[in-house]
Amino acid sequence: MANHDPISDMLTRIRNASEKRHQSTKIPASRMARSIAKVLQQEGFIAEISEAGEGVENHLVLELKYSGKHRQPTIRSVQRVSKPGLRIYKNTRQLPKVLGGLGVAIISTSKGVMSDRDARKQGVGGEVLCYVY
Repeated sequence: MANHDPISDMLTRIRNASEKRHQSTKIPASRMARSIAKVLQQEGFIAEISEAGEGVENHLVLELKYSGKHRQPTIRSVQRVSKPGLRIYKNTRQLPKVLGGLGVAIISTSKGVMSDRDARKQGVGGEVLCYVY
């Protein structure tokens, strides 16, 4: 079955694994998935990224992070903003601040996929892919 929105599928897999307190989750590999995973790792939501499989069966394995004695997930919420049917674009001044700067908006810019903070520093806008906090 073809997946029409691979970004949404990736975010849903991360959300489900985090809620069920899984140690890791497997995601079909793509350049966009790798870029989003790298941003999540840089922002401290994911511990480690590795690849498994070959060719069409290539997957990213994301090691999720938990904190505290009761293993509270670091990722509390993941929301898809821009969808295939309705793309959301923002310029530098309009880039959103998630939870007043505590969360991260992942932006796809002409200079690559980056967090909202990095996009503001570089002075670029783009498509708002998702919010993570």
